[in-house]
Amino acid sequence: MQYRQLGNTDLQVSALSFGTWAIGGSWGNVDDQESLRALAYAIDHGVNFFDTADVYGDGHSEELLAKATKGKEDRVYIATKFCRAGDIHDPNTYSEASVRTYCEASLKRLGRETIDLYQIHCPPFEILKQGAVFEVLEKLKQEGKIRYYGVSVETIEEGLYVLEHSKASALQVIFNILRQKPLERLFPEAKRLGVGILVRLPLASGLLTGKFTKQTTFPEDDHRHFNRNGEQFNVGETFGGLEFQKGVELADELRWVADGRGSMAKAALRWVIDHEEVTCAIPGFKTVKQVKENLDALHVPPFTEAEKERLRQFYWSEVHPHIRGAY
Repeated sequence: MQYRQLGNTDLQVSALSFGTWAIGGSWGNVDDQESLRALAYAIDHGVNFFDTADVYGDGHSEELLAKATKGKEDRVYIATKFCRAGDIHDPNTYSEASVRTYCEASLKRLGRETIDLYQIHCPPFEILKQGAVFEVLEKLKQEGKIRYYGVSVETIEEGLYVLEHSKASALQVIFNILRQKPLERLFPEAKRLGVGILVRLPLASGLLTGKFTKQTTFPEDDHRHFNRNGEQFNVGETFGGLEFQKGVELADELRWVADGRGSMAKAALRWVIDHEEVTCAIPGFKTVKQVKENLDALHVPPFTEAEKERLRQFYWSEVHPHIRGAY
């Protein structure tokens, strides 16, 4: 396992870490026992960082992490998120009283006294501009309820604003071969300021596994079914904002990245962590097999500069014009 410093913090986290949205819910059928086995496998193979949120399965993923990391709290770090259990547009959701309530509930479910990284969960830009929530987080940090805080953002503009107007230690962003815009301005600025980058959707909700066809269907309780066009939350969170049929077409044109790397998924994850600004990628998982396959990305050949340039040109000419939603 490779470990990287999370921005200017004292946390050294695994370059390939994992997100737990899938094992909490909204990704189809999940088996808790298999989820726990998968978490154990990841930890046994050097993964020391997991991302979750209070709304993943209404706290279920936090509870699973508590079981999986019991007795290992000092060496397995957890990042969780808050605000989406309330009205994200209401300033009261970000008041000290509300944030304390969210924080204490997460601490209880996680079975911990401190949250390693506490993130605002994709708040509206106007909330970030008001700034009051950052004062609350600073207070929780001083009290030892949280070690560090960050923001999960939807757009480049939001990310740049957080970098300039807060003391956040990390940004969580959507970044993958089909979503490369953060490379232009956001990543260089985060690196300059010593802010960590957590990459969600590194496989574009599965598009970059190469396993989907235009006929692929998803269960009704899977967001790739019910949020395909942004019906429930930001469209960018599902297939990176690409319309599914178009996403499959574009992914098919990228099959060459698997040459010499075993699979498209391994190649796609390798591409993400090849960027020095990235602290870690946090792909989702539901099984031990998926964890193992994702970790194998650490051992495949990195991308050459020529390959990176080919992918950059492909993104800007063929992909970017088709991405929907604020970006």
